[in-house]
Amino acid sequence: MDKQLAASLQETLLLQRANLLAQIADLRGGDVGRAEASAEHFGKSEDNRAQTNTARDLELALDARETAELVAVDAALQRIKSGTYGQCAACGVDIAVARLHAAPEAERCVDCQEKSELELAQVPGA
Repeated sequence: MDKQLAASLQETLLLQRANLLAQIADLRGGDVGRAEASAEHFGKSEDNRAQTNTARDLELALDARETAELVAVDAALQRIKSGTYGQCAACGVDIAVARLHAAPEAERCVDCQEKSELELAQVPGA
């Protein structure tokens, strides 16, 4: 991969990482863990139990999604350091530059990503 392109995408990933960390901190109300934030937000709620449970579940799902996205961004940054960034982790071909611009954290080419998602969809309970 071209060093200039890698540097540009690294900047994008670092910005994305900073934004995710800010969103997670905002969602949690600071530097507390997920369980502590949930207890703090919903432990003394005046809402009915169903509303509280729904709001808590939504907050935990958002936190989990953002945390998973942060893990993907960190993995992409590590691939840049190791020199494997831009290569599909499944088949080894170069990931299209347009895909990396759209999703700089992508670890698979479109074909392998689609295959992975189809396999996951066929797993019971997934």
